[in-house]
Amino acid sequence: MKKLDTIDADTLLGIPYEPLSFIVEDLLPQGLHLLAGAPKIGKSWLALWLCLRVAQGGPLWNFATKPCEVLYLCLEDSFQRIQSRLLDLTEDAPATLHFAVMSEQLHDGLLEQMEQFLRDHPATGLVVIDTLQRIRAVGSEANPYASDYRDIGVLKALADQHRIAVLLIHHLRKLNDDDPMNMISGTTGLSGATDSNFVLRRSKRRENTATLYCTGRDIVYRELSLEFNNETHIWNLLSDDCGQADQSCGRILFLLSALLRERPEICAPAKALLEKIDPDGTEGLTPNSFSHKLRKSVDALRRSGIVVTFRKSNGERLICLKRADGVDDPTVENTVTIDPAN
Repeated sequence: MKKLDTIDADTLLGIPYEPLSFIVEDLLPQGLHLLAGAPKIGKSWLALWLCLRVAQGGPLWNFATKPCEVLYLCLEDSFQRIQSRLLDLTEDAPATLHFAVMSEQLHDGLLEQMEQFLRDHPATGLVVIDTLQRIRAVGSEANPYASDYRDIGVLKALADQHRIAVLLIHHLRKLNDDDPMNMISGTTGLSGATDSNFVLRRSKRRENTATLYCTGRDIVYRELSLEFNNETHIWNLLSDDCGQADQSCGRILFLLSALLRERPEICAPAKALLEKIDPDGTEGLTPNSFSHKLRKSVDALRRSGIVVTFRKSNGERLICLKRADGVDDPTVENTVTIDPAN
């Protein structure tokens, strides 16, 4: 019998894991994701636009993207059709966007093909598979839930190992449901094993409008109202019901920027930092909630010029802040440690 590999909570909290990276800020983090919609609704146009924006490093609607190489497996298309669609979107597609129209299946060579591509293109951050059904073998599984969960688990393991985002394009059931996530075709083994799920559902009012329902472990629930432009073939954002729901990152950025104007680098417990940036407690933060927000905002704060790390010293957990324009290799003497008592 193999012994369980365990870790105690105190040790776990002190491990400086690499923060979660977002390919599309607040919307698409590293991990495995599912985009489902009815046939011919425009899923592939949305997927191609996403790939193009990420490869170009341009924003996707109001969301910043992390520029990287992108692989799009267009398994229901031909190169000629992809070329035609690309020309509808742009005449300046980057060489960092790659396409394939054929691949092996999931348990018969696909993972090896993807691993080889990632070795050849180590700057890859996003892989889109259109569609999920094209890479799955037709089987007669006695337990379809186990089959769904196993297939998704294999792809999730690859995404986690390489710290990339993998987006699977999938279909919806024909039957309507009050919860759009219940309309994803297949068992809950699919939607339950992914990190995020997106459902593109057409509006009943107008043919070219739809709602993109977004939910996941590392993103807040939001509904994006979209409209498809038949001339540009782009889904335009009409509204975001979460647009003003969480502006805490911006507020924290403001408070930390003011603090770092006085000292370019600071290490302190969460409680001591809070007493410096919010002495009156008007922000309504506790040390725990403050730490949690910082961990969630590491990537966004880095893009705004503030590097946040966490470490443990003398039994105390410290939050270390540094301006990105500071020295590249600071020594301990450069760091100002705030005494919690002061």
